[in-house]
Amino acid sequence: VQLQASGGGLVQPGGSLRLSCAASGRLFAINTMGWYRQAPGEQRELVATITTAGTTTYEDSVKGRFTISRDSAKNTVYLQMSNLKPEDTAIYYCYAFLTTTGSRWSHYWGQGTQVTVSS
Repeated sequence: VQLQASGGGLVQPGGSLRLSCAASGRLFAINTMGWYRQAPGEQRELVATITTAGTTTYEDSVKGRFTISRDSAKNTVYLQMSNLKPEDTAIYYCYAFLTTTGSRWSHYWGQGTQVTVSS
């Protein structure tokens, strides 16, 4: 199983970026998908998650600015980030809680994509 993230880059404060992450490989079912981030010298933190039912959760600092969505048919999760701030600068990792067999569920992580917010 692979999670391939894309869409990171350099953006000015107030700008927008859209991250994508596609899961591929031997997939039986995916439950929750989401995004975490890790800034230099900081611990990895939750940004947003979305369940198969479409229930979403957000870290407080991104509420109203970030929107998570998914296309279950494509096994892909998106993160639309708007009004970006310098403190959003981090490596963003996509995440999926899935099963390859139908009975054993595991956590999987993508390789990370850099988001830099700077003027």
